[in-house]
Amino acid sequence: MSVHKEIKRITTHILQEMKQRGEKISMLTAYDYSMATILDDAGLDVLLVGDSASNVMAGHETTLPITLDQMIYHAASVIRAVKRAFVVVDLPFGSYQGNSKEALNSAIRIMKESGAHGVKLEGGEEIIESVQRIITAGIPVMGHLGLTPQSIYKFGTYTVRAKEEEEANKLKTDVLALQAAGCFAIVLEKIPAALGKEVSESLHIPTIGIGAGPDCDGQVLVVNDMIGLTKGFKPRFLRQYINLYDEILDAAQSYIRDVKSNDFPNDKEQY
Repeated sequence: MSVHKEIKRITTHILQEMKQRGEKISMLTAYDYSMATILDDAGLDVLLVGDSASNVMAGHETTLPITLDQMIYHAASVIRAVKRAFVVVDLPFGSYQGNSKEALNSAIRIMKESGAHGVKLEGGEEIIESVQRIITAGIPVMGHLGLTPQSIYKFGTYTVRAKEEEEANKLKTDVLALQAAGCFAIVLEKIPAALGKEVSESLHIPTIGIGAGPDCDGQVLVVNDMIGLTKGFKPRFLRQYINLYDEILDAAQSYIRDVKSNDFPNDKEQY
């Protein structure tokens, strides 16, 4: 007799409870149905449909070129695979900055057309009006501070952020503003570990770190980096659990040899 295992859908409320009891939150990016199926089956708490798809899926140098339509396509693909994880989708560059009405319309499109569970915005006090407007419409919002890739041309570098007192103080102000606006969680990217600890302890909502130390309430990585599909990208914060680039390369080269030598298909591989 088969035993049915109940699948408990992760919600913002559950993420809040995890922080309160000290249980770490696991989060990875996902961009397509097949990968999302694997990650959801693995038991990830949160899947982020990141605008990093611009880099790892489309080959762009930055996250800036990806469009709202493309983000919705990736998000819908992920949602069709997911039974347990909470799915958050990045609002892409140009879809929310400086215009809270446009931000709300962008968030509504993502929720309606993809079925996602929430959206993520980069920035602090400068986007608070957009955050508030989206949350007022009943859409969960995740914040993102520290290194914000959509502002790469402003920063001019992907180096660690908030090392200096002035920028660190602004980040502390911004996290409190985002929390007060109603964000359910905040990503902290590439900031000193001590600051990540201080900020995480100052908030009642969860923090998700990427290069922000072990004291955040959870961690996130780009899945393509974590499984070694991204060649040559190995920042300090990345732990690579498998090297699929080399394994797939070896498999493809073996396939080429078998085709060239007429070894594939063999008698058992034909009709």
